[in-house]
Amino acid sequence: MSDITTIQPDPSQAEFMPYAPAVKVTGEVETLYLSGQTASLLYHQHPHVPEEHILPHDIESQTRQVMENIKITLDHEGLTWRHVVRVDKYITDIREADAMHGVMNDYFGDWRPAGTLLGVNNLSSPAARVELTMIAVKPVGG
Repeated sequence: MSDITTIQPDPSQAEFMPYAPAVKVTGEVETLYLSGQTASLLYHQHPHVPEEHILPHDIESQTRQVMENIKITLDHEGLTWRHVVRVDKYITDIREADAMHGVMNDYFGDWRPAGTLLGVNNLSSPAARVELTMIAVKPVGG
């Protein structure tokens, strides 16, 4: 039997963090590595066609669309947000991190995967403000 749990060295401080310091996977699991996703369509042409990358301006709307795009793949694989053990977050304005995390919390609820947040100059689409990449695990046979 596999088990996925967050590691909180000081559980009394967990509510103040938008992520877990670590996530432990015990047992046999399938691992799904999700590619970076922006608010652009999940499937779009390469090289990019500008009309496919007209994105909402605010970080909240973009984050919501990113999460919905990722949910398509999670649903396809029979996974939930609870299966996500790591999230790498790339944003073009680090001051918008709290707003991004607020939207992500709407999806993750009280689950806090491990993660990293990086401020970057540009993302794959000129108007993109946020890109997320995730790792999810699923118990074998479950």
